[in-house]
Amino acid sequence: MASQRFPKASIIFVIVSAFFVQDILGNVECENLEKDACSFAVSSSGKRCVLEKSGGDVFMCHTSDIEAENYRNRIETDECIKSCGLDRNVLGISSDSLLDSHFALKLCSDGCYLKCPNVVDLHFNLAAGEGIYLPKLCKEQGANARREMVEIKSSGLVAPGPDSSLPWNPTSHNFLSASAPALSPF
Repeated sequence: MASQRFPKASIIFVIVSAFFVQDILGNVECENLEKDACSFAVSSSGKRCVLEKSGGDVFMCHTSDIEAENYRNRIETDECIKSCGLDRNVLGISSDSLLDSHFALKLCSDGCYLKCPNVVDLHFNLAAGEGIYLPKLCKEQGANARREMVEIKSSGLVAPGPDSSLPWNPTSHNFLSASAPALSPF
């Protein structure tokens, strides 16, 4: 009879623990995040959080209109922030950092590109918005990364948005041999 109670007690413990953990973690609401947790976080609604200056030296975390399609309730880890060469004190969301060859090297490194999918997803979308195909930029990383960025940007080609049918996969190096699909001129 004691052996029958143990499984029931274990199940009850797991259920209670799950509710307890949810209460501790709660839902990520951008407006409730501290300055040092805001940038690169994703709210429970799937919207990206942005740090903004609201008068003087006061910084506030706000919910942006930018959606993170595959991520919710996420505060980016310090390990990813460091591996990807990011700064938690960045204001807003911008593609400007993609023009910095040092940043591109960090973003395209295995430590970031393969282990920090939320960061890669954000920058993939930012790059696509600028007409840049991030896997191509990463393939061309190195001494000519900045020149390649300028060439890609000035070519007039529009990069496709993230698409699960593309051969790019942040958990493998398959993207290195992939090229952007040809797009219609219209």
